[in-house]
Amino acid sequence: MRVTSSVPSRKRRRRLLERAKGYYGASSKRIRTAYDVVDKAGQNAYIGRKQKKRQYRRLWTVRINTACRELGTTYSAFISALAKAGSRLNRKVLADMAVRDMDAFKALVQSVSPAKTKAG
Repeated sequence: MRVTSSVPSRKRRRRLLERAKGYYGASSKRIRTAYDVVDKAGQNAYIGRKQKKRQYRRLWTVRINTACRELGTTYSAFISALAKAGSRLNRKVLADMAVRDMDAFKALVQSVSPAKTKAG
């Protein structure tokens, strides 16, 4: 007697089609096409999670650099001085401080490298 495993295979296919719901055309209806697009979507999601981290770090760097230049120093000089001072603040916190609390950021820049900043 041939065993078809119809209940588990139908369940597996239904799960896959649920993941493909909303895709264009046959991609959301036909099982063979859905396998391909769901696999590709998973690959793109994995890549996107890595890219997101890079993009945020670039954004934080730009924000810190802009705030530093307003205070008369550069990003690289500020980060270098911060590292020499032994500060453990990361770029995310520094960028948030530069955007939301410029007075605190200004005080931090002046405490780390007082000779290189503008007076005003």
